[in-house]
Amino acid sequence: MITVSIIGSGNVAFHLISALKKAPEIKLMQVCARDCKNIQNLIDSNQIVSRIEELKSVDICIIAVSDAAISEISKSIPFENKIVAHTSGSIAMKDLSAKNRRAVFYPLQTFSIHKEVDFSKIPICLEVEKSDDYEIVEKIALSISKIVYSIDTEQRKALHVSAVFVNNFVNELYEVGYEICRENNIPFDILKPLIKETAEKIETLTPTEAQTGPAKRKDQQTISTHLDFLKDQKKKDLYKLMTQSIQSHE
Repeated sequence: MITVSIIGSGNVAFHLISALKKAPEIKLMQVCARDCKNIQNLIDSNQIVSRIEELKSVDICIIAVSDAAISEISKSIPFENKIVAHTSGSIAMKDLSAKNRRAVFYPLQTFSIHKEVDFSKIPICLEVEKSDDYEIVEKIALSISKIVYSIDTEQRKALHVSAVFVNNFVNELYEVGYEICRENNIPFDILKPLIKETAEKIETLTPTEAQTGPAKRKDQQTISTHLDFLKDQKKKDLYKLMTQSIQSHE
């Protein structure tokens, strides 16, 4: 049985706790959280501590907090020479305190506490400081996910930037579309089948193969009509930028 503790109670920590407490051969020992309201219904209250100093020694401690707090929190962990991993996509493994054996346990997904996820379908990217630790970190990952990768710090940095483009920036474009619909008394639900089909095409096609629309066709008449319709200069500039980006791939 591998013993695990988690530091944090935000979106990532919430879903990690939910997954690990059901995982075979994994014993979730403690969760350290300053604010326990998100997790108080997930685990027994006697497993929740509010101070890092109360954490007991475990096989691996996973830090699932904001990027800015990771380094200082790792220094405060009260035990040494155990595996300590963070869940960040952008923080280097070396930013963790060297008093413990450093690792990364990065689930590549967007998490919201009130949206259930199937952890078995979430890629988990692993990195370890000591090669002997990979087996135990991998075993924990495979206990909750079917998709596990060995990804070093530089690769993870590139992956995180890519994820911002395909997730956060795409969602911002949804927001732009939502605003245009709202301003013209159109229900945004009309666009949802299109959004779903576009996402599903990536399962079998490359992004270049999946691309359609006036920019791809170089349909300048339609592009000009759209630009004339858009009165907000920011939306107009964004439309031009996206059009230029699509056409640059030709």
